[in-house]
Amino acid sequence: MTKSTLPTVKKQLWLGAWSYVCVILAAIVHAFNYQLFIVNNGFAPAGLNGIATMIQYKTGFSIGYMSLIINIPLCVLAYFLVDRAFAKRSLTFCLTYSFVFLFLQKLGLEQFQYNSHGHDTIFPVLLSGVLAGLVYGMCFRVNGSTGGTDIISKYISKKKRELNFFWVTFVLNATVAIISFFVYATENEAGQVIYNYKPVCQCVMFCFISSFIGNYIIKGFKTACKFTVITSHADEITADIFATLKHGATQITAVGSYKHEEKTMLICVVNKHQIVDFETILRKYDNTFSFCEMVNETYGNFVSVK
Repeated sequence: MTKSTLPTVKKQLWLGAWSYVCVILAAIVHAFNYQLFIVNNGFAPAGLNGIATMIQYKTGFSIGYMSLIINIPLCVLAYFLVDRAFAKRSLTFCLTYSFVFLFLQKLGLEQFQYNSHGHDTIFPVLLSGVLAGLVYGMCFRVNGSTGGTDIISKYISKKKRELNFFWVTFVLNATVAIISFFVYATENEAGQVIYNYKPVCQCVMFCFISSFIGNYIIKGFKTACKFTVITSHADEITADIFATLKHGATQITAVGSYKHEEKTMLICVVNKHQIVDFETILRKYDNTFSFCEMVNETYGNFVSVK
């Protein structure tokens, strides 16, 4: 190993350690989320943990133990069939989540638990959905997962690449929502079973909120705007972009299909807060056409540009 490779190795070790810290913190938040906002409010959240929640509701068998029973075999299979780093981080999450949840059950947090008592049931769904989205986003950003359906979805999408990961997850979560319709049925005084669509709606809403928040955390902080500019003033505009916005631009020779005139096409990606400044630059030049597109994620040196 040469001296020049030492900084790279140290950086990789630091990033690896930080990924496990993120996974452990996410698991702790997830355990608090279930204990404070989910278990007492009569609905099943997404995934196999949703099934574990329904089992605890019906039998009293703890979500913590059920999560271990379900997820340890899945993580072992993921280690051999999916991705080793992904499997190890997923196992770290599942072990931390289960042990913290079991500890919280014994600790007793009744005074802090949100119990809607059947009224205003949307609020625990909103709170738990936002927290779950935060957890999903943190895990996926470091190539980990919360176990359960995340592992199954990743395996299926790896074997059947034509199947989108999120569509597979949606189908699995929809199955949980349908099952909850029957699990959370109640009986009236005459012994008649009464089915209620409220747990189904709560499960669907939880899935939507957590997916939206998780997706925003994964990609929302790296979004940017890509400008495509057709102009006869390429050098001047490029110089202004660099001086004002501290960004470069790619120049491509282009020929119009109407007049067959040769012009230059500029491609430049800027931060969202720089859109107005970019438009101000373009207004200074005639014979210039431009359009803007949103970029979901950026990599490389762009992230260090303010």
